[in-house]
Amino acid sequence: MTTDLITLFDCDEAQLTRQVAKALEGADDGELYIEHAQAEALSFDNGRMKGGTFNTDQGFGLRAVAGEAVGYAHAGDLSMKALERASDAVGAVTRGYSGSYAAAPQGTNKKLYTDENPIGTPSFEEKAKLLAEIDAYLRAKDAKVRQVSASIAASWQVVEILRADGHRVRDIRPMTRLNVSVIAGAGERQESGSYGIGGRFTFDDFLTEESWQQGADEALRQALVNLDAIEAPAGTMDIVLGSGWPGVMLHEAVGHGLEGDFNRKKASAFAGLMGEMVASPGVTVVDDGTIDSRRGSLTVDDEGTPSAYNVLIENGRLVGYMQDRQNARLMGMKPTGNGRRQGYSHQPMPRMTNTYMLSGDKTPEEIISSVKKGIYAVSFGGGQVDITSGKFVFGCTEAYMIENGKIGAPVKGAMLIGNGPDAMKRISMIGNDMSLDKGLGNCGKAGQWVPVGVGQPHLRMDQVTVGGTKAG
Repeated sequence: MTTDLITLFDCDEAQLTRQVAKALEGADDGELYIEHAQAEALSFDNGRMKGGTFNTDQGFGLRAVAGEAVGYAHAGDLSMKALERASDAVGAVTRGYSGSYAAAPQGTNKKLYTDENPIGTPSFEEKAKLLAEIDAYLRAKDAKVRQVSASIAASWQVVEILRADGHRVRDIRPMTRLNVSVIAGAGERQESGSYGIGGRFTFDDFLTEESWQQGADEALRQALVNLDAIEAPAGTMDIVLGSGWPGVMLHEAVGHGLEGDFNRKKASAFAGLMGEMVASPGVTVVDDGTIDSRRGSLTVDDEGTPSAYNVLIENGRLVGYMQDRQNARLMGMKPTGNGRRQGYSHQPMPRMTNTYMLSGDKTPEEIISSVKKGIYAVSFGGGQVDITSGKFVFGCTEAYMIENGKIGAPVKGAMLIGNGPDAMKRISMIGNDMSLDKGLGNCGKAGQWVPVGVGQPHLRMDQVTVGGTKAG
């Protein structure tokens, strides 16, 4: 498979460039986005192989931007005839419009990940054998194990972006992941635990026997902890959030509200607050697409703009939004390398990459010992957020009581309820142990899914509403 996608068209590059320039004449912005993608996934459940899939897809998306209007057409046929039809369709927004075509993105970041396709190694048979080994390992580990589910997946995406001015960008994006979940039981009670790891690297980088056994052990540990958990109390209390994956709450409750389109349309709880204090002093939040091999990282975004380290909240003050090219232009700001799309059949929009809070100066032990009575939330599952109001609800998948500064009994059913901007102002202590998640995050917006990363240090949040199953 060639990585030069332009050669897959039934014309040369000069013809293709002329057609794109013609299609985007009079537009403010736009591009031809060409993609070839492969994906493989295997799943093992309850002692047997449950599914195996392989998919390959390729096509193009042509976009013309005129002010706030966007014309977009896509096809799975890489031919001049299909491109000409797409040009006619997107030209509807530029007829009678005379824009000033935006300058091409300048430069590129250093390469953040390998070009190697991870799908072929290990082989399909070796991956199937590994999943069976994980199942057998966990069942032999503890008699309480009742069900094991494991999956392994890889993808390889080649992207080429051609603009009307002839500027051309190529990016090759690998992705791998491993998931393990366990259900443990005692009598009639059953509880679950899970673990996953992934990123923009090959399986050789993390799929050793030691690493998958550690992951399997962690999933089992969480299930056994939850098997002993008591009902969570309900009420208002101080909360300690663990480092790493709990940053998903920051991603949902704050990150989406800092995307440029929501703020331009004044649909975000943070709209109009640039330069104002929106979090406690000491809170600094960044979106960083430049971290080597991370799931949310991009050498260039899906408009061809190099990704960047973007400070969003600095010492409690709102200083930046995440922008694609269109919203940046309409808001009089600069693109930040956050124009992302799920694939060639989707338009780009402002999206997060790796969003996290920087470390403070407190140790986790200091933070936990400061709480007289509260909840220590180590891991989260699903949550719901309203971008306009900032209101959120998040369920804890692993949590403990804190009593007199000490970690107590595990609890189940704890739900954290609040408002994103308000919650940021309830942060009273920030840990010195910022860490990123293990590389499994997916983010949904307007029907599109993209891979992302989250992270944070330990945090103390004062007087947060906790929904539970026991009055307290």
